[in-house]
Amino acid sequence: MMARPYWKGYLKLSLVTCPVNMTPATSESEKVRFHTLNKETGNRVVSRYIDSVTGKPVKDENEAKGYARGENDYVILTDDDLDNVALDTVKTIDIEKFAPADSIEWVYLEKPHYLMPDDAVGYEAFAVIRDAMKADRVVGISKLVIGRREKAVVLEPRDEGIVLWSLRFGDEVRPEEAYFEEINDEADPDLIPLVQKLIKQKTARWTPGMVTDPIQESLLKLIAEKKKALKPRKTTKGKNSEPAEPTSNVINIMDALRKSLADDLTSRKAG
Repeated sequence: MMARPYWKGYLKLSLVTCPVNMTPATSESEKVRFHTLNKETGNRVVSRYIDSVTGKPVKDENEAKGYARGENDYVILTDDDLDNVALDTVKTIDIEKFAPADSIEWVYLEKPHYLMPDDAVGYEAFAVIRDAMKADRVVGISKLVIGRREKAVVLEPRDEGIVLWSLRFGDEVRPEEAYFEEINDEADPDLIPLVQKLIKQKTARWTPGMVTDPIQESLLKLIAEKKKALKPRKTTKGKNSEPAEPTSNVINIMDALRKSLADDLTSRKAG
């Protein structure tokens, strides 16, 4: 089932404009989520905003944003105040610049969204912008307000639509040199062919099944087991059981690579 758009506005390139809508490309709705309970009563715990001085709950209509100008001294901003300073990018994605499609480093990509025409009238304009970027192998650079904050975004043509990525700002990305400069860049030349052979044996076309969440699967299994029983099962260890001695982490990388290659080849033949 296709998710409902959470943003609607306009895509603009110079004089070409078309209505569009946007939906997050990823979802965590399938993840296991927990409620906070009172374990004595089994009832859900409700969180509420409390006045820090009076100790009384604050009604929704009395909540406001505050900018601290001193201790316990705030400038109050209402929703109307915030709406009045809204930027044009609240409703318009105006493509200002273009960049080669492979020039943006992955670390700047934050969150993907699907961008598509909002009605049939805008299909042609949307298709022209999309196909022109695709033909020139470029992505569009723009800005958009998401959650009252203006974000830099990049528009990437993909199949019949456009994927819009929100971007991290430059000061949010730590320079890799500070972390990688001490790494020894000299690799043993005798090991490289073995690693390449291992990589070749393990290379396959990408599928979503390559990445699974073992914790999610374990939680679902645990929840299913608890549904069948009123009380959790208790596991007891034998009196004479002793913890196994930890194995050494010191290995011979050449032997490990040879064993990995052999094991992988054996499993392929068995399959």
